[in-house]
Amino acid sequence: MSSSEQIRNLLKQKLGAVTVDVDDQSDRHRGHAGAMKGGGHYSVMVVSDLFKGKSLIERHRQVYDALSELDSEIHALAIKAYTVEETEKHK
Repeated sequence: MSSSEQIRNLLKQKLGAVTVDVDDQSDRHRGHAGAMKGGGHYSVMVVSDLFKGKSLIERHRQVYDALSELDSEIHALAIKAYTVEETEKHK
């Protein structure tokens, strides 16, 4: 299973995410010190009602906590975290 699939599965499982988009951007960072050690660069968009009433920092902490077992596989992580209601307002 790829790191992207692991990220997707963990976020769905641990955050009850209804939508998870994972963009592996590691190929754009070849030669970067973190990438040379094997850690990938990822961008994620997560939609979960567990984010309701949470600040941006709290939401990011929830995502980092959910992915803690992949620490050695992730060097950089860009996060967009929304509730279902927030995504419906922007449609």
